Amino acid sequence: MKKSFLITCLAAALISTSCSDFLNVEPTESANAETAITTAKEAQVVINGLMRKLTDADYYGRTFPLYGDAKGGDLTIGSQGRGYDALYVFNHAESSNSYSGLWAQGYHCLRQVNNLLAAIETLKSEGSTEDFDDKIGQALTLRALIYFDLVRLYGEPYNEDKTALGVPSITEVLPNEAKKLRNTVEENYTQIVTDLLAAESLLNDGKTNGFVNYYGNIALQSRVYLYMEDYDKALAAAEKVIESREYTLYSNTEWATSWTKEFGTESILEFGVYPNEGDLGNTSLGAMYRKKGHGSSSILGYFIASTDFLSKLSEDTTDVRWAVMEEDEFSETSDYPAERLGSSYKYSGSTSLAGDKNASNSTAVNIKVIRLSEVYLNAAEAALLKPAPDKEKAATYLNAIRKRSPALLPATSASLTFDMIKTERSKELFTEGHRFFDKIRWNDIITFDDALGSIPTIHREKTIDRTFYKTILPISIDEINANPEIEAQQNPGY
Repeated sequence: MKKSFLITCLAAALISTSCSDFLNVEPTESANAETAITTAKEAQVVINGLMRKLTDADYYGRTFPLYGDAKGGDLTIGSQGRGYDALYVFNHAESSNSYSGLWAQGYHCLRQVNNLLAAIETLKSEGSTEDFDDKIGQALTLRALIYFDLVRLYGEPYNEDKTALGVPSITEVLPNEAKKLRNTVEENYTQIVTDLLAAESLLNDGKTNGFVNYYGNIALQSRVYLYMEDYDKALAAAEKVIESREYTLYSNTEWATSWTKEFGTESILEFGVYPNEGDLGNTSLGAMYRKKGHGSSSILGYFIASTDFLSKLSEDTTDVRWAVMEEDEFSETSDYPAERLGSSYKYSGSTSLAGDKNASNSTAVNIKVIRLSEVYLNAAEAALLKPAPDKEKAATYLNAIRKRSPALLPATSASLTFDMIKTERSKELFTEGHRFFDKIRWNDIITFDDALGSIPTIHREKTIDRTFYKTILPISIDEINANPEIEAQQNPGY
């Protein structure tokens, strides 16, 4: 019987030549979690390799953050046919543009996590006295992160229908012939929270650049609880990070240059990307947002800021976040006579391509997964929306980020609105992979700036909301062919 595509992807982490190549890439030494683990140091080697794999092009290295931005209304495209515009126009089907690499890569990483945890459990049962606590905590937190990402791609929002199908929940090493079907969204979130809580007390509470620590776990809890609309827990987790003072917000003078450096004072969870290891060069996340032709003719100007986003940022011409924006291809043209700063250079490091590793065209810039700015915005939203709202606290947390627009008046408990928090979240986290997922969990309407590039689309309307079936990805035809039973669990509409 043909093996499930899902299980094949999971097994690939251990048996495929390409994965073997990955596992030996310098400098992130890694190893086979089933056979090579005897000490905590060797367990860390496996985690090193896992962190590298999380930055693959099909995951945090490009596709996953791009997915979260391209669909949220803050970006548009200047022309079709340059690549990745299927994300923007929602041209998805089970047999084309299914972006199945997200599924495959997620489960590839989960296989390593489960193998590592199983190997450690075996060693402990055999009497090992090694202290594996931090390694277990890292693995459990990463498993929670991966499942959180997958369920948002393939399942209904938790606050829409948590009884709907999510993704297969796999927490043990399975035989190759296993064929797992989908769990519910609620079951996925239960597993995510279970893993996060189990890991919390096991993790180191000091800074561990490039890896998960205690505060990375707690910050992720604040994000997950926000999606679950458990606002009291979301606020408590956010405040635990904020009040620790382990991380500090960038000042207005530091904000722009923070993108040229790795592991800054705001960076709670950051995935390292290094030349000759994880740097995707002209197909990197930074290249997706850079002005067409900047540094290389291979830079195609894939995505630019929408008119709506620029209107929000234009509320204050002294906003420090303009520093990572540069002219796009429409600036000062017959179609758009005014200056148009629609190109984002966060993941190029700066408008001069001064990234955190070098200043070449293929600048490698680390992936910021959780920044302290997000945690403050989580706290503001949770404080406002919790059963007993605290508008004064919400305004305080919002103003810590809003001050990056010096010309705007601070929010007060009397003037604060949810829209102010939403707008600030848009401006602060632009091109960091949040916008679409935020709009979907808020059940907001998403309006696309198709007019700028004269983009015709038959795959979606100009305005959508989460009732549109293509806001959730299809299970790919590869998985269906390999595991026919999952066809009955295909997402509606496909």
